[in-house]
Amino acid sequence: MRTAFAFLSGSLFGLGLHLSGMTNTDKVQGFLDFFGAWDPTLVFVMGGAIIPMFVAWRMTDVRKPLVGGEFPAPADPVFDRHLIIGAVLFGMGWGLVGLCPGPALASLSYGGFGGLTFLAAMIAGMALVPRAKGALDTSGTRA
Repeated sequence: MRTAFAFLSGSLFGLGLHLSGMTNTDKVQGFLDFFGAWDPTLVFVMGGAIIPMFVAWRMTDVRKPLVGGEFPAPADPVFDRHLIIGAVLFGMGWGLVGLCPGPALASLSYGGFGGLTFLAAMIAGMALVPRAKGALDTSGTRA
């Protein structure tokens, strides 16, 4: 049952990404082009995701998941160099390519070498993170 819900949720997410234009790299890069041909439509996509999720998180204090154990506890808000470096790298990738992990996977259905290249680079980056984090932690410098 849990797998069926996961498949249904993932399918709805991918369909939503496609219908909203989040898999269209030109639309995403147009959203990030504030001083050029700015395309504000993705603000509505983000609002359409953030607002219901905010309400859902507020309701989790008194509810249990339909499938699975319990909702995870909110993460401690830590503002350190790992967060800053990760945010900068994520933003650079999103701005340069117009994709982030969810839309990158959804865009594979279009075929083409660009999406595969981005996915391979994203996976390589994820594999290198533990080594880079270890090097940052042992460097003794502060950010």
